[in-house]
Amino acid sequence: MKSKKDGHLPKKITVLGSTGSIGTQALEIISNHPDKFTVTGLSANQNWKRLAEQVNKFKPKRVLLADEKYRTEFESALSYRPDDILYGPDSLTDLAIDDESDLLLNALVGFSGFMSTYEALKSGKKVALANKESLVVGGELLSNITGFQELLVPVDSEHSAMWQCLTGERAENIARIIITASGGPFRTFSKDEMHKITVEDALNHPNWEMGQKITIDSSTMMNKGLEIIEAHWLYEIDLELIEPVIHPQSIIHSIVEFVDGSSKAQLGPPDMKVPILYALTHPERINYENPVLDYNERMSLTFEPVDMQKFPCVGLAVESAKEGGIMPAVMNAANEVAVDRFLNREIRYIEVSQLIEKALNKFHHKEIVSPQTLLEVDRETRKFANKLLM
Repeated sequence: MKSKKDGHLPKKITVLGSTGSIGTQALEIISNHPDKFTVTGLSANQNWKRLAEQVNKFKPKRVLLADEKYRTEFESALSYRPDDILYGPDSLTDLAIDDESDLLLNALVGFSGFMSTYEALKSGKKVALANKESLVVGGELLSNITGFQELLVPVDSEHSAMWQCLTGERAENIARIIITASGGPFRTFSKDEMHKITVEDALNHPNWEMGQKITIDSSTMMNKGLEIIEAHWLYEIDLELIEPVIHPQSIIHSIVEFVDGSSKAQLGPPDMKVPILYALTHPERINYENPVLDYNERMSLTFEPVDMQKFPCVGLAVESAKEGGIMPAVMNAANEVAVDRFLNREIRYIEVSQLIEKALNKFHHKEIVSPQTLLEVDRETRKFANKLLM
């Protein structure tokens, strides 16, 4: 049914990872604009209760629960019955390429999101990408897909900021991109204090509310390394021209500097709804009651360099991308295992980067042949990283 307001059909959205932070915020936006959006597909890993609530509210045609052991409880909680109920992670790609949807929002966490991005882009579907690992691990493969630049839109606040600043600009006029980082909870810690960090400390981010994995990545600043690799593939910018800086207020999300010495920056409070909304509505902008900055209030915007000795994960990520081939996949898999092991209190905080470095030294550079190559590298790296004694 057409929207009475603008005469256009609502955009049909599939959300992978609908019960996580990005997914739930996207659905909040969608529910507030039923004239603009409708939900055709939803997926979750284990959170069957929240997924059932979402299915009952949004009434998608297709839904997927990756962990089939909750099948009975999930189906019992449904008051609305979708046309298709899928189970198991192998069905994610089926949902990703569904012809019913106009846009796939990939909000999956970790390497599990790569194949969905790959297959969706190959099928010609537009993808709003919140899954960093898709580009980190498989940017080389994804960038070779016909229409890659037009089909892939960023959801991360930093890459959305770059996207908005680069609109209308020519690539040859870019001098560098400044990617900002809050510095996380340990920006002011000494090296000695870094040895005493607990799981609870690392999960206490000063500015953002996120899932556990990305919160730990933010505390180690691995997220900045991953985002540099993402920006490299998204905007075809040399890694050397993407510079991370610490900006504790998280007001400026990225800056693009041009060859004539001028710069553009995108500003806003630390709120993910703005980049999510822009990815859903681009090339349009629509009214939405997001928090805004009060420029009549006194505010300070400060910057400082990243201490690469204190936050070695940034350098490990960038170096893996410079080596290319399978090395970003090794780095990413080792990081995911290291974060899990830290959260499970198997290793100390400072051992996260050490584990990643050992994995990178274990495996050797070789070219990416296919998605299957990446899957094999991911599996072998995880096996090594899980058994590694620290």
